Amino acid sequence: MAVRAIRGAVQVEADDRDLILEATAELVTETMRRNELTTDDVISVVFTATPDLTSEFPALAARKLGFADVPLMCATEIDVPHALPRVVRLMAHVETGKPRADLQHVYLRGAQALRLDIAQ
Repeated sequence: MAVRAIRGAVQVEADDRDLILEATAELVTETMRRNELTTDDVISVVFTATPDLTSEFPALAARKLGFADVPLMCATEIDVPHALPRVVRLMAHVETGKPRADLQHVYLRGAQALRLDIAQ
């Protein structure tokens, strides 16, 4: 097994608690599904949100999905003037037998524009 990092992002429709939780849950679920992971494979997850998303911590969505004993952290993304608005990002550190080239980085909704080179 190797330790790998998986990236992902999702654009949220508005700064609304339920919308942040829904979008983050979709991002986490899809990241886990595409990479054939269980919560036992996850070492930790760092979430960031753009400064215009303040209604809820994205990590709460992961907790609600069963990430009870996985270390989670939230932070604010740097406020770059031309950045895509209302984005939650994640970087999940996982144990996997997959080579780095086989990992699926997940960019959903408008966040696909962030990484056209790796968005699946």
